[in-house]
Amino acid sequence: MKFFIEKLAAHSLAERTVCWVKHWVDGWSQRVVVNGAKSSWQLVTSGVPQGSVLGSFLFNIFIDDLDKDISGSVDLPSARSFGPLTITFRVLPSERMIVKKNPFVQAGGCYRPPHCLARYKSAILVAYRNQEKYLHHLLYYIHPFLQRQQLSYSIYLIQQVGNGTFNRAKLLNVGVREALKDEDWDCLLLHDVDLVPENDYNLYVCDEYYPKHMASAMDKFKYILPYKSFFGGVSALTPEHYMKMNGFPNTYWGSGGENDDIATRIQLAGMKIVRTSPHLGRYKVMDYSEEMETQDEEATQPWDDGMNSLEFKLLSRTKHPLYTNITVDIGYVPPFS
Repeated sequence: MKFFIEKLAAHSLAERTVCWVKHWVDGWSQRVVVNGAKSSWQLVTSGVPQGSVLGSFLFNIFIDDLDKDISGSVDLPSARSFGPLTITFRVLPSERMIVKKNPFVQAGGCYRPPHCLARYKSAILVAYRNQEKYLHHLLYYIHPFLQRQQLSYSIYLIQQVGNGTFNRAKLLNVGVREALKDEDWDCLLLHDVDLVPENDYNLYVCDEYYPKHMASAMDKFKYILPYKSFFGGVSALTPEHYMKMNGFPNTYWGSGGENDDIATRIQLAGMKIVRTSPHLGRYKVMDYSEEMETQDEEATQPWDDGMNSLEFKLLSRTKHPLYTNITVDIGYVPPFS
């Protein structure tokens, strides 16, 4: 039991609590009963006593580092995943703090699990402009979140030069093209900068057959879908899915309409939307009451344009400590409406 008590102390439990548990487990005996036949009582000298309210809690502490020196592929949430998370935006984390908390993240926001071979490679793509508060909160939560899932991943910020109307759809097309130059990604995560996942059992990997909507339960919509075909917030597509539906249309200026268009494209490409279950796909939305842009133009019909007609000028590509920043000139930008 000495090893178990040392583990309790290492988890910063109060000295009195550790002492109480030590006295509780000291001298503990167990026996096995099968079909009425009973073994003799045996003193428990290791492990965690079962059959008590505290048993499962103590067991989780006891096995917490079993994967520490194990190499191999993983297909399930890490033993270190927490499930439901407590998310708060009261304190704005600095970039220095986030870097310090993520020592294994390499330049460009790249991470490879140091003790195992990741089964999945995911690219996180964020269309971004002048939302530093949102970005810091997202990076603070998303890096540990992805690392607990033992993913190999990189985070990309795609920025539009100038002060014209924002075009999220075209920036995501740019992000996909640029990210695929770096790696043969298994999954492309299209992620709004103002959303943070609330459960790390929400695996950031793609469905094998269909595009997956991850943000199936946002707090601003009272954790229900605003409408049946909603595909906004966070979504996961394989490169094959993305190319099959020709990506996003390039002519959406402002916010909102591209998500309805992409849902139509998925259907026309012979696919359907699958969703993360609502109890896992919960997201908290940041709100700093920033003015929203409205859409300037009518939506183009599906297939009119997309990845096959994408044109842009790459201005810079910079590896920051927590992400790769891609700045582009996407051509004509209408003024704010």
